[in-house]
Amino acid sequence: MFTLLKNEGLARRGVLETVHGTVQTPCFMNVGTAAAIKGGISSPDLVDLKCQVELCNTYHLHLRPGDEIVKKMGGLHKFMNWHRPILTDSGGFQVFSLAKLRKIKEEGVYFQSHLDGRRIFMGPEESMRIQSNLGSTIAMAFDECVENPSTYDYSAKSCARTTRWLKRCQAEMERLCALPDCVNPKQMLFGINQGCTFEKLRVEHMQEIAELDLDGYAVGGLAVGEPTEDMYRVLDAVTPHMPVHKPRYLMGVGTPSNIIEAVARGIDMFDCVMPSRNARHGTVFTWDGIRHLKNQTYETDPRPVDSQCDCPTCRNFSRAYVRHLFKANEQLAGRLAVTHNLYFYNTLTERIREAIDTDTFAQFRAEYSQKLAQKAPED
Repeated sequence: MFTLLKNEGLARRGVLETVHGTVQTPCFMNVGTAAAIKGGISSPDLVDLKCQVELCNTYHLHLRPGDEIVKKMGGLHKFMNWHRPILTDSGGFQVFSLAKLRKIKEEGVYFQSHLDGRRIFMGPEESMRIQSNLGSTIAMAFDECVENPSTYDYSAKSCARTTRWLKRCQAEMERLCALPDCVNPKQMLFGINQGCTFEKLRVEHMQEIAELDLDGYAVGGLAVGEPTEDMYRVLDAVTPHMPVHKPRYLMGVGTPSNIIEAVARGIDMFDCVMPSRNARHGTVFTWDGIRHLKNQTYETDPRPVDSQCDCPTCRNFSRAYVRHLFKANEQLAGRLAVTHNLYFYNTLTERIREAIDTDTFAQFRAEYSQKLAQKAPED
């Protein structure tokens, strides 16, 4: 399923084979929460933007339109006309993000729907059944993402519960994939490492779940408000204990600089809402740094958003025009900016792969890691 082609230092170049196609790693997964990218980006658009994997949200699709409806429509791939890999999260992040609307017990989590307040229960088995109905390429195990900061004692108990839940997920997925009406009998299961920012817990938990021989492993519970230095410190501790010949996924990360630095620490897969969310508010990522297109300095600027980019937006429109669209509250503004940012992120990981292939990743990191985190010059 996963072939490690080469290393440059800890940076890894790999290929993930799935029932829905091949994924070249490192890769960035574009986030389509409700089976669509916010900003008016369609599935055919994503092909042109070099997207390899789309990520969809189990909790949200369970609420609307309902996973049973998606199954009746032939599964998520047919429903949204996307024929490349899809990763579905487990609903576990909502354990964290909906903290005021849930109660955690050993059997699972009791939610109040953020839409209408109705009571929902989701445990490991329910999460697997929903994701099986969706028919995603990769299903994520149901876990608890703890608050940060959290106490060592609570984090340790949470890790133990996450492991117990993971074993239940594994057993339920095996059962579901054997059913005659299963949408995707080749569905893969990734486990999630937790442990807050405690290195000892992170390492012990990773060693424990690695023994389950899953299809891949994720590092969760980071990029949730902790300092960036803590995230890198945890990765430095954990990645040496992640299985070498399985894909490694850092959940919810992040900025272009975060991606470069995490690749340097041995991570293969990423996702984040940042490129689309920031774009919808006029912030774009470029090879010169970050631009805020609503700034007056771009009012009469005839240049493309990024002179080094060949995305559809940069090939056809000026900074001045995109700024005008934002100021006029035209929906096209968000679409053009999201188009650029997704293309930029997918090109970023493409260039990282090329750098590892040619043993120039260290130079790439030295040139771009800090640069991409800064504001671009306005001259």
